[in-house]
Amino acid sequence: MRSEPAGPVRQPTGRVAPLTQYVLKLVSRCDLACDHCYVYEHPDQSWRRQPRTMAPATVKAVAERIAEHAAAHRLDVVRVVLHGGEPLLAGAARLDATAATLRRVIAPVTRLDLRMQSNGVLLTPATCDVLVAHDVKVGISLDGDRAANDRHRRHVNGASSHRQVLRALSLLRSAAYRTSYAGILCTVDLANDPIRVYEALLAEEPPHVDFLLPHANWDSPPARPDGLATPYADWLLAIHRRWLADGRPVPIRLLESLLSTASGHGSRSEAVGLGPADLVVVETDGTYEQVDSLKSAFDGAAATGLDVFRHRVDDAAAHPAIVVRQSGIAGLCATCRACPVVGHCGGGLYAHRYRAGNGFDNPSAYCADLLKLVRVVTTVPAADEPARPADSLSPHVLDDLATGPGTAGSAEQLADVHLALVRALLVALSERAVGDPVAADGWRLLVHLDDAHPDAVRAVLTHPFVRRWARRCRDGAAELSYLACVAAAAAVRARARADLPVPVRDGMVSLPTLGALAVGVERGVVRLVTDDGDVRLAGRRVTPDADGDGDPAREDGPDGWLPARPVRIGGRLLLEDTDPHRDCYDLPVEPRLSGTAALRWTRQVERAVRRIDAEAVGYAAGVRTLLRAVVPLRAEPTGRFRSAAVGTAFGAVAATVVPDDATLAVLLVHEVQHLKLSAVLDVCDLFDRDDTRTLGVPWRDDPRPVEGVLHGVYARLAVADVWRHRPGPAAAGNFRRYRAWTDGALDALLDLGALTAAGERFVRGMRATVDGWQ
Repeated sequence: MRSEPAGPVRQPTGRVAPLTQYVLKLVSRCDLACDHCYVYEHPDQSWRRQPRTMAPATVKAVAERIAEHAAAHRLDVVRVVLHGGEPLLAGAARLDATAATLRRVIAPVTRLDLRMQSNGVLLTPATCDVLVAHDVKVGISLDGDRAANDRHRRHVNGASSHRQVLRALSLLRSAAYRTSYAGILCTVDLANDPIRVYEALLAEEPPHVDFLLPHANWDSPPARPDGLATPYADWLLAIHRRWLADGRPVPIRLLESLLSTASGHGSRSEAVGLGPADLVVVETDGTYEQVDSLKSAFDGAAATGLDVFRHRVDDAAAHPAIVVRQSGIAGLCATCRACPVVGHCGGGLYAHRYRAGNGFDNPSAYCADLLKLVRVVTTVPAADEPARPADSLSPHVLDDLATGPGTAGSAEQLADVHLALVRALLVALSERAVGDPVAADGWRLLVHLDDAHPDAVRAVLTHPFVRRWARRCRDGAAELSYLACVAAAAAVRARARADLPVPVRDGMVSLPTLGALAVGVERGVVRLVTDDGDVRLAGRRVTPDADGDGDPAREDGPDGWLPARPVRIGGRLLLEDTDPHRDCYDLPVEPRLSGTAALRWTRQVERAVRRIDAEAVGYAAGVRTLLRAVVPLRAEPTGRFRSAAVGTAFGAVAATVVPDDATLAVLLVHEVQHLKLSAVLDVCDLFDRDDTRTLGVPWRDDPRPVEGVLHGVYARLAVADVWRHRPGPAAAGNFRRYRAWTDGALDALLDLGALTAAGERFVRGMRATVDGWQ
């Protein structure tokens, strides 16, 4: 057995991170001879030295070590996967005894999520009874229809295993055993038609599907037929397109993991994302090993020299090769750390980075495929927006929002969804930016600042009209070069030095969140230099108010600087009358306000928000968390008060002048509800989007589509709630009117039959809220 360097280990200091996932090699042999198996067909042949099965004493020792570790680190849950080889070779009695030992020892300390991965060939009713009795979830390996599966998954004598696997899946689909059906694991093979594979897997009604790239590395690279650059991405993207067209009928872990990273959340797969690798393998003799896919690299690659009899799990967790996989971006090679999509792919599977000479300090051998897969999956538009990250909201968020106000935590998750969508749009634009001399400098600067000054970048990317610009740019309706203005604004906020070209539009250079500078030419490109928060441009030097604590009444200076107007409510809220992308409402926006008019606006917004704090019972959390800009609208000739919000400018509310802060408070609550629901619809299908039926609503003369009714009822529920808490007969009358409107619309939505399960849950939650009002 030889050893190889693991590459530079960027080990974090401090206490080791706990391990929560354990793979127990219950059996070290298999009844199939799959030619792509990393355990038997790759360089590491240590299985030959292992006992055939894990002895009961070893099982007990493993269980005690896991319980000890869970108690020491106060873990809420641990996952144990019974693996092999083929764990079913242990037989029903050994499975029963193993599961019983694990539950008896671990369950008193923490919740045990017990699973098994199997080829399914030996699955019988007797073993299924054991699985159900001990609540063991089993995943089955299947590569598609018979032709696809038989390419690799055959018996030693060459006989097909397909019929036996289908029999196992039929057992798991039955009512008696369905609770133990975890899903299907499928290895990608370019020789198989991806759609036929997808359809064959879907026919087995799996609760979950996981696609794995065949194990390869830089010394044994993945096959690329005809010299294609990204054949594995193309194969998976064919499934991705069909999956989206089908309405995502089954969770596909790799795709949903990428969507989850796009929404700013963690991955659900070790194959992608920057989450810590908190897994250790225990072989049949009780030795700890790293993740066993490393066996595809070289003989002994997974070894640690530790075992359950002499060493604690803490000792395994402190092993340098495990620690480096818990250190996020710091544990990646320089190429990966500089890559704009590293937060999504995470450098790919650790085993796929291996190259003799520098170990695992490389990008994945599938780097080109991962780059394409990330860019497409995280940015493909649905009806009107990119990447809808499935299940990116915590399960309780819909219930929380259905109460009307929701908590600050739910609002923060919605803000995270918005930020993730902006980032996904920028990643999608980055490929075009490389070929644009102005945008290219902006993109490079933004990537650098995102690493060195993430708070400054976040402050700019959460500005409502950055998303509006990026979406229009993706659709060909806005200039790509504005990316340089976005980066320059972040540089000013970071007080970083930068020198880059920026575009001029209508005589102005706009810096989102900061303001705009008149430069004396209508269009073109000028050089902008930022230095310690100052900006030099067109021979002038200005100091933008990066902290948002300047004078909202400040008149435009002789230097041509038009500063953003802050609203002083203790958060980052602007009166936005400068941004060139704010004109996105049905009503025209006001041009740049005078200092006196701006002061009148900002003071009224401040009073309105404080009124919401005092009397709007909970709605302040959403307003203060989500509201980033108030856009003055031109008054209507009729004198009617108007307000608006659009999901593509998430965080902004537009309004006409209103007579008092009490009226403005109601308008702000109303429109922030629209923003909340837009963010929910970015990631959750609440209704059948193909259902074109409409409903009559009491607040409009024209019938409304389902989405319009959902928006209307959610906003009016909040308005009713605000009036419910205001004193006086006029408030009581408004409350009764808005409650009646909400009542009828909720019943109509529930009766229509157009809601998804999530939509019905949400609407029934609103129904319970209204019914609970006294």
